[in-house]
Amino acid sequence: MKKYSTVLIYGVGGGSLIIVLKLLEHRLFSNDISFDIFIALIALIFTSLGVWAGGQILGKVIVKPEPQTANPVAHDQNNLKQTGLSTREYEVLLQMSRGLSNQEIAEKLFISLSTVKTHTSNVFSKLNVNSRMHAVQKARELRLVEL
Repeated sequence: MKKYSTVLIYGVGGGSLIIVLKLLEHRLFSNDISFDIFIALIALIFTSLGVWAGGQILGKVIVKPEPQTANPVAHDQNNLKQTGLSTREYEVLLQMSRGLSNQEIAEKLFISLSTVKTHTSNVFSKLNVNSRMHAVQKARELRLVEL
């Protein structure tokens, strides 16, 4: 539902922009405004639009780091190597230990939901467990994550 409302908002915004541009064009051709003012207004509209769009994009790309209470680096590197976990699998395991859902992990690590599920399955296999709870418990026993 959120996707459709976003499309609707951008559609209405785009339509409004076209109407404003057509009104300015009409005013130009009816000699109500000079060509210089017309160009200045067009530049102002598109500059404002660019600043707004840039802020929207940067707001989604730039993510403020979370304050971390626990050290995300594995305490015992030998145990990490023995488990055979890749760096990404270890990152997924860390997020699981923080209680995040698969969707939240995907958003946090900027990967797809199916990739999270694949990494989770690999973690289960490499740690020889059948659930997230057991994976986190085993990781704590191996000192891969802090309590």
